[in-house]
Amino acid sequence: MKKKGLLISFEGGEACGKGTQIKKIKQYFEDNNIDYLITREPGGTEVGEQLRNLLLHSKADMSSEVEFLIFSASRRQIVEKVIAPALAEGKVVVLDRFYDSSYAYQGYAGNIKIEDVKAITDFAIAGYETDLTFLLDVDYDEAMRRKMSDENLKNLDRMESKGREYHENVRAGYLQLAKDNPHRIFVVDALQTQEAVFECIKNRLEEELKKM
Repeated sequence: MKKKGLLISFEGGEACGKGTQIKKIKQYFEDNNIDYLITREPGGTEVGEQLRNLLLHSKADMSSEVEFLIFSASRRQIVEKVIAPALAEGKVVVLDRFYDSSYAYQGYAGNIKIEDVKAITDFAIAGYETDLTFLLDVDYDEAMRRKMSDENLKNLDRMESKGREYHENVRAGYLQLAKDNPHRIFVVDALQTQEAVFECIKNRLEEELKKM
């Protein structure tokens, strides 16, 4: 694998503010003439978007194992069709979720063995690990408060509807991942103002950009 660009992901539980911060980082890139690509996972390709719709809106019963394999299929497609070509062109690639989500959601919260998550994830990402992952940390009660106060967020999808225990396990899983991977996962307190959160992100991002 040859990589010239920079691979960044945004992770976190529901209503952590990823979308808002990705919009801010997009503006930062444009203001600073940085060549970038922003995409999402699952999704980002025609196949991925079809799988995303299945994962988030299907009414069918679906085990954590099935979820994970569908996520992994979408993941491999976006690596091959989007991420690898963009990095080869030297772009900064920003993902709204990537493989850490599967460790947190299907692994720690869904009770799939972490070694099984790792084995399939390693195959799916084909060596394309993130250079930097921003983990926006927020507790379950605050996440639900945000959901209920925003008309655009009120309708919960299939993943969001799994309840307190599940999502508290997701958060614990993310924090364990950050503890295990301090070289690439940067935890940001998402209870701060949007501006303060972005300042933390920008400062850490600029450190990484200097290495390009």
